[in-house]
Amino acid sequence: MYLFVYVLILVGVVQVYGPPTRITTIKNQSVSESSGLTASRTLSGAYWTHNDSGDGPFIYAFNTRGESLAVFRVAGANARDWEDIASGPGPQRNRSYLYIGDIGDNSAKRSEIVVYRIPEPDLKTANRNSSKSRPLATENAEAIRLMYPDGKHDAEALLVHPVTGNLYIVTKVVFVNPVVYEAQAPVNTAKPIMLKRIGEVRVPSLFGGAITGGSVSPDGRRVALCDYFQGYEMVLPASSGNFNDIWKQTMTGFDLGKRQQGESIAYRLDGNALLATSEGKGTELLQVERRRSRMK
Repeated sequence: MYLFVYVLILVGVVQVYGPPTRITTIKNQSVSESSGLTASRTLSGAYWTHNDSGDGPFIYAFNTRGESLAVFRVAGANARDWEDIASGPGPQRNRSYLYIGDIGDNSAKRSEIVVYRIPEPDLKTANRNSSKSRPLATENAEAIRLMYPDGKHDAEALLVHPVTGNLYIVTKVVFVNPVVYEAQAPVNTAKPIMLKRIGEVRVPSLFGGAITGGSVSPDGRRVALCDYFQGYEMVLPASSGNFNDIWKQTMTGFDLGKRQQGESIAYRLDGNALLATSEGKGTELLQVERRRSRMK
């Protein structure tokens, strides 16, 4: 990670994001393997996360003081290998939805992967005394079943465009370029959807493309990805109105801080910062603030 930062300095690029800072520690001890992160659209300053495989279909809301806001069991969902969570539009206009990616496949055996979609629960009225043993219930989840057009893949990054609602999955691979797949909205929940292969992204890392999380900025003009070591961002050119042009852009790397096992990244609701967690109890919520970049 630090070698890459030094290379950036040598070629004259000033970092787009400032140094990482610790905002808080997640106090809910049931959050032991935070694997996904997204900003709430129903309560400013609130975030949703979930654990990796083995926890059950639970989502956890917390604030920037690390306080638990609510624990929900996702009705009608199974948790085989939940890897990421995203916010975006859905069937009802002017309503926020959560998309939960059951997309992990370490052994490349799954013929289908699943993204669960639920209306985002209203955190303004949620019971803060809810817990994993006494969870609240979401509305029934819709199961969006997905298939790859070219075999089976492991993936940990799910992204949803904030305007179109298109879904994107970025594969997790090592020493080769990750592949981006798309499911265009509106998605059909009645039968499996064949994903479309959009292309590859080039990760400027010695470790290749072990992408573990992703997020689209609230304005739909930037994409952030992370691996175990750092974060990356791509920006849609001002001249382009086609979001998929973003996958052709050069990635800019930045320091996300020391994470025990970093598997999540999310834009702050104003788009001016990125936040990250890692697996492990008492996980820290880290933040990097956006600043202007320039060339010498």
